[in-house]
Amino acid sequence: MNKPTMIIGASHKPDRYANKAQRLLKEFGHTTVPINPIQDEILGDTVFKKPSDYQGDVDTVTLYVRPERLEPILDEIISLKPKRVIFNPGTEDSAMQQRVSSAGIEALEACTLVMLHSDQY
Repeated sequence: MNKPTMIIGASHKPDRYANKAQRLLKEFGHTTVPINPIQDEILGDTVFKKPSDYQGDVDTVTLYVRPERLEPILDEIISLKPKRVIFNPGTEDSAMQQRVSSAGIEALEACTLVMLHSDQY
């Protein structure tokens, strides 16, 4: 099942977890929506500078940025009304997770790669 996934902190560098996640999401048949303010294209996908630049549906948002980079765009993410937001290792922040949950969106502390490999995605 295709779950359009927004990748906050997408990277063109193959050794970065965001890049590994984007490749694996695509391999599993999911639409990927990379967000990065300085890239134009990653793995064949158009890159959006910020979440509000994307106008389609989003099932999941997966995070690969530190909390201080997430905070300025958190309201944009919430306004997309995704089903869930995945706080990957290193992105956890209890206050931001609470804001996401309070908006009726599932906030998970998890690893997108592990979720995909273990049929939890």
